[in-house]
Amino acid sequence: MIVNLPDTSSREVAKRLVTLHETEGSVNSGRVLTLVVCAEHDEPTEGAIEAAIAASREHPSRVIVVSRGVRHARSRMDAEIRVGGDAGASEVIVLSLAGDMADHAHAVVIPFLLPDTPVVTWWPSIGPARPASDPLGTLGRRRIMDANRDPGLNTVLKRRLAGYSPGDTDIAWTQLTPWRAILASALDRPPFTPVLEIDVTGPDRSPAIDLLAGWLRSALGVPTRRFTGSFEVRLVRTDGDTVLAVDESNNAVLTAPGKPDGKIAMTPRSLPVCIAEELRRLDVDEVYASALAGVADVERISPEQEALLRADMRAAVEHAAQQSDSAASDGKE
Repeated sequence: MIVNLPDTSSREVAKRLVTLHETEGSVNSGRVLTLVVCAEHDEPTEGAIEAAIAASREHPSRVIVVSRGVRHARSRMDAEIRVGGDAGASEVIVLSLAGDMADHAHAVVIPFLLPDTPVVTWWPSIGPARPASDPLGTLGRRRIMDANRDPGLNTVLKRRLAGYSPGDTDIAWTQLTPWRAILASALDRPPFTPVLEIDVTGPDRSPAIDLLAGWLRSALGVPTRRFTGSFEVRLVRTDGDTVLAVDESNNAVLTAPGKPDGKIAMTPRSLPVCIAEELRRLDVDEVYASALAGVADVERISPEQEALLRADMRAAVEHAAQQSDSAASDGKE
């Protein structure tokens, strides 16, 4: 059921919620958290609502969507309440704010927070520079951003680090979970030879690939380089390289010396899956913080630098071959 309340007040919305609980039989006792979704007036919200509803199958919650409209308009609040089949295991309250109310969204939201349950704040699009200092961000124990949606992809992680507070996290980081699991598993198998250096290759404007490189740099503490190209992670080890790549079917392929290639079926991680994973933990994600800090220590290799490196490698191989041929000739004499 969807109930529209145009030009309304917080009191009227609260009264209608109570009425719907009585008539529809829904109760708040099963809700485990409040998810506050923040958007500006020109940002679409339906995709975020659908993702939150899908995630509610695992985390029944109250979803409060705050759409902050034009500031110079008359102060006004339009509300929409979704319960039952239109809200999954959640109940959804959409608050469209204009005028002065748009600048005081946190005060509007507070009466609708479920008592004695944690709050998570999520910006599906462009978020604030310092999420923990944002009025809506202060409500959340966890604050979810999405670096993939930022217009400045090449600098977004630097800005995330500058504005980081414990409790911040990012959808770009959550997308990496299966890939990090594969790499951790590869390093957890014998012969446990040390990693000397790491090369991470992926699309140029990809915060997820940058975070993957930062995670490896912070976790292993060895020189890490970031290249542009098709996805590949190369762990240079004393007994040969361990390589994680993808095949033509987008399956993950893990290659290691002395072992058969491992092929793992991979599917793109949808937004509902990522949100559900983030809602599973409400403590500080210290590994994300380390990965974010590690990005600054990754050496970024431009295509021009890569071409020079490859030329140097070819020259070194040719020189080694010549040395070998020369040694063989000397031996025959």
